[in-house]
Amino acid sequence: MEIVKVEHLVKTYGEGDTQVRAVDDVSFSVEKGEFLCIIGASGSGKSTLMHLMGGVDRPTSGSVYIDGEDIFKMKDDTLAVFRRRQVGIIYQFYNLLPVLTAYENITLPMDLDGQNVSKERVDEVINQLGLNGRENHLPNQLSGGQQQRVAIGRAIINNPAVILADELTGNLDKKASDEIIGLLKETNKKHGQTIIMITHDLEIAKQADRVLTMVDGKLK
Repeated sequence: MEIVKVEHLVKTYGEGDTQVRAVDDVSFSVEKGEFLCIIGASGSGKSTLMHLMGGVDRPTSGSVYIDGEDIFKMKDDTLAVFRRRQVGIIYQFYNLLPVLTAYENITLPMDLDGQNVSKERVDEVINQLGLNGRENHLPNQLSGGQQQRVAIGRAIINNPAVILADELTGNLDKKASDEIIGLLKETNKKHGQTIIMITHDLEIAKQADRVLTMVDGKLK
């Protein structure tokens, strides 16, 4: 079953001779439960593509469908709600709120959405991520690997249709990186979560079900 469909996606910056096509007529689809890696060098357009797929930015032209919904036909407020419920985004630099505990950062999407927070679900995620005993710690009291685990928890807590991960091991040592990838693979297999990971690391890409390569805004 197709969960993500990208059709003729284009994102340009600038005009005339200085115009840059960061994403250049990209089309592909992702099956439900698939673990896909999009690999490319710095400046290839892969992070821009991820932001478009997540509805964080709007394209110059083209479409993105998530679970059958054309996200760019939505108004901004509707898209914000849809993104919060259906798209989990894990950033390289964590993007945790420094004044919230690990527990509060994980439950933030549900709190913003006015949903009742299931303690059973949160405890399940915290246990899965190996954060037991760290629930009440602020981000600056956690290691980089632990902060990344909190960011993963925040992304998966709502059981979204798709999880997007942007260079999420770039700031971690090999041991922490291996642990983080292992957690994502476990989430992918155990819960059937669809994961699209942006990376420049070939070793990480080898662990995915499928790999797409991006060069100068195009998929090869």
